[in-house]
Amino acid sequence: MSIPDPDIEKRRIAERRPAGELRPDDRGQDEVSEALEEAQRHGTLIVSAPVFCELHACPGVTGEMVTRFLRDTGIVTDFQMGEHVWQEAATRFARYAIRRRKSGGASPKRMLVDFIVGAHALLLTDCMLTLDKGRYARDFPELKLM
Repeated sequence: MSIPDPDIEKRRIAERRPAGELRPDDRGQDEVSEALEEAQRHGTLIVSAPVFCELHACPGVTGEMVTRFLRDTGIVTDFQMGEHVWQEAATRFARYAIRRRKSGGASPKRMLVDFIVGAHALLLTDCMLTLDKGRYARDFPELKLM
């Protein structure tokens, strides 16, 4: 499943944490469920292709579980990320790497995928649902976070 042309309208995004819904024994499931329900009241939920891949790697989660979860919750996967998303992710990741090195840190510790997800949300949606707001607030300050 992929989303329609992103120029049609900006949409909501669900980032990373829906995996809590996939594992019934996961602590924080209620928080995830509430956040997803609140976001769904505001529009369509979208996950980027990298998030789709990460969901498949959650412990105890199968591809069938991911497919069923996305279908049952009405979350759409965006497999068509354009060059502008990759350019934005590269720019933000480079800024982060420079900031980290200047602060006396070693090589960048954050994952590149975080910047791809953030760039996707910034350019193609109107806000981002995440339980880890601090991770995105610094590098994407103009991105509305839920």
